[in-house]
Amino acid sequence: MVVRGNVTVITGATSGIGLAMAKEFAARGDRVYAIARREAELPEGVCFIPADVTDEAQVGRAVSRVLEEEGRIDLLINNAGFGISGAVEFTELEDAKRQMGVNFFGTVNMTKAVLPAMRKAGGGRIINLSSVAAVTPIPYQTYYSASKAAINAYTMALANEVRGHNIKVSALMPGDVKTGFTAARKKSLEGAEVYPTLEKSVKTMEHDEQNGMPPEALAKRARFISERRSPKPLYSCGFVYCLLSTLAKVLPSRLVNWILSKLYG
Repeated sequence: MVVRGNVTVITGATSGIGLAMAKEFAARGDRVYAIARREAELPEGVCFIPADVTDEAQVGRAVSRVLEEEGRIDLLINNAGFGISGAVEFTELEDAKRQMGVNFFGTVNMTKAVLPAMRKAGGGRIINLSSVAAVTPIPYQTYYSASKAAINAYTMALANEVRGHNIKVSALMPGDVKTGFTAARKKSLEGAEVYPTLEKSVKTMEHDEQNGMPPEALAKRARFISERRSPKPLYSCGFVYCLLSTLAKVLPSRLVNWILSKLYG
């Protein structure tokens, strides 16, 4: 059994934020396992395991392999996800289900698979990738926003359930991050004649993303959370997004939604 630093499992770790996190934790000295559907060039100290997080059987096999090789899992980062955009009225139900399946139920599958081992070991840490869109839902990104809001609720409730087993659970809510996530988004302009703000709203959002923070900033924030003795359930990253999250809590919901309509509507 290999024991070198913490044993860290990261989903969606072959590109973007996940890859930056794999590099950050490997540099810390962790034994990092990258779980993703497609293999990519990974830094030294990172082991690739192919699995689709929406497939419970594949997830089970991947987690079993880590436990066979390492004997424990100290940190799970649920990062795998993708985005869709379009008008709710014209979004195919299968696309909406796929969005929730990857972003939310992929997190659920991975978490359920590692919890027994963490309980047996007497503790562990889980970080779920959410989004500022969870607290400031973005028009024409409705299902993405809903999937991240679900992650926030799941994180907070789960944190209380597993507290007695010394398992710490947090969600990290990024704002705009410059990665390949933007190009990979599944976009639909169907219904643009009915919703004339659709195309402009999506272009504004994607412009902001491509001028956003580097994924390495999120990786450092995840490391910070993982090293906190008593982590909070929800974290943002960067002054602007921390401020935005705070304002979403204290301002009247009507005002928050009006501001969002001016930004993206």
